[in-house]
Amino acid sequence: MSDILISAAKLVLPGHQHDGQIVDMLIENGSIREIAKSITPKGKDVQVVDAKNAVVSAGFFDLNSNFGEPGLETKEDISTGTRAAAAGGFTEVAIHPNTNPALQSRSEVALVVNAAKGNLVNVYPVGSVSKKREGKELAELYDMKTVGAVAFCDGNHSVQQAGLMGRALLYAKGFDGLIISFAEDESIAGGNQMNEGVMSTYLGMKGKPNLAESLMVSRDLFLAEYNEAPIHFTTISTTESLELIKKAKAKGIQVTCDVAAHNLVFTDDEVVTFDSNYKVNPPLRTKKDVKALLKGLRDGTIDAVVSQHTPQEIEFKDVEFHIAKDGIIGFQTVLPFLLRAGLTDEEIVSKLVIGPRAVLKREVPTLTVGEPANLVVFSTTEKWVFNAASNKSKSANSPVMGQELTGKVLAVVNNNQLIENK
Repeated sequence: MSDILISAAKLVLPGHQHDGQIVDMLIENGSIREIAKSITPKGKDVQVVDAKNAVVSAGFFDLNSNFGEPGLETKEDISTGTRAAAAGGFTEVAIHPNTNPALQSRSEVALVVNAAKGNLVNVYPVGSVSKKREGKELAELYDMKTVGAVAFCDGNHSVQQAGLMGRALLYAKGFDGLIISFAEDESIAGGNQMNEGVMSTYLGMKGKPNLAESLMVSRDLFLAEYNEAPIHFTTISTTESLELIKKAKAKGIQVTCDVAAHNLVFTDDEVVTFDSNYKVNPPLRTKKDVKALLKGLRDGTIDAVVSQHTPQEIEFKDVEFHIAKDGIIGFQTVLPFLLRAGLTDEEIVSKLVIGPRAVLKREVPTLTVGEPANLVVFSTTEKWVFNAASNKSKSANSPVMGQELTGKVLAVVNNNQLIENK
C-alpha cells in the first residue's frame, strides 16, 4: 500500500497529546510515521485523505453485529459484512452467534477467525453460551476462547434458565471470560411484535412490555453478584433496566451495558406505518425511554453504542409486520443516528471507540508515532444518500434506505489497508 497522508483533521482521542488539535498524520507501511500541524510528504507515492472539517480517531469497535456465515450467507457473508462495517467506520467488530450452525464450538469459531483473516476489519466471534443456543446445555466456552472467541452470548436468544446462566457466569469467570446477556423474559414477552403501550393499543397489536427486559436484567444482576462475575447487557432499551444497572454499578457489581443506535432515535410511534424495517428486538420504545437512554449515555451508565447489524433477505422483510423478521442493517447508519441524537465528537468517540474496547478489556489504538494505524476519519456535517449504490451490505433492510443522512465516514485505515468512501 502507498503511504497515506491524512490532512487537516481534528484529532479526538482522550489522553492523546494532540487531542482536540488540527493535525496532519503521515502513515507509512501501515504505521504512523509523523503527526504535526503540517506535513509535506517527501515521496511521490502518497495517497492524500482530505480531512478538512473532519475528525480522526481510533477505529470504531462494534460489540453487537451479525453476519450470516456460516450457514446463512444469503443474508450476509464475511466479505460483505466487513465491507459494510468499514463503510460505517468500524475497524473491529464482534459478531454474535446467530448463525446456522451457531458459533458453539472450536470448529465454528475457528472457521470465522480463519475466513476473516486479511481483512481491513478485525472480526471477533462471540461464542454461544449454550449448545444450539437452546438454553439447555452449556457449550464448551473455554475451548472457544482458545481459538478466538472474545465473549459468550446466545445471540438473540435469551438464556431462560437461571441455573444455566449462573453456571455460565461462574465457569467463564475462571478463565477471565465475559458473558453477554440479551435480556428478555420470554414468558412475559410472549413473542409479541412491538413495544407495549399507547401505540400498540392504538394499532391493535400485542405488545412486549418493558418488564420483559427489566425482569431479566434484575435476575442476571443477582446472578452476577452471587457468583462475583462480570456481566455485560447488550441492546438495553428501557428506563427500568437503566435504573437497575445504574444502582448495580454504584453497588460495585461488575456490570456494563450497551444500546443499539436505532433505539436512540426511533420510537414505537414509527410503527404506525407498519413498515417492517422498524421491527427490531428489543422493540422501539417510547419517547420517555429514548430520553432515559440518552441520559444514560451521558452519565456513564451505558458504556457503548452498537449497530446490532442484522441483515435479512427481502422475503423476510417485504411482508406483513407481524410475520416479518426482526432487525435492520446498522453499520453505515450508526454515525448518522448518533449525530441525529445530538452526540458530540467526544461522546461519539467515547461510545464507539473507548467504551466497547473497555468492555472486552482490549487496548484502544493509541494513534502515536511508531504504532500501527487503526483509525477512522469521519465528517459530522457531510450529507449523503443511503441507497443501493452506497449500501455495502448484501441486504437492504433499513428504515432510512433512500434517505439523505448527515454524518459520513470518509476513510478507515487498519492492517496496512485503506478504504475511502467516495
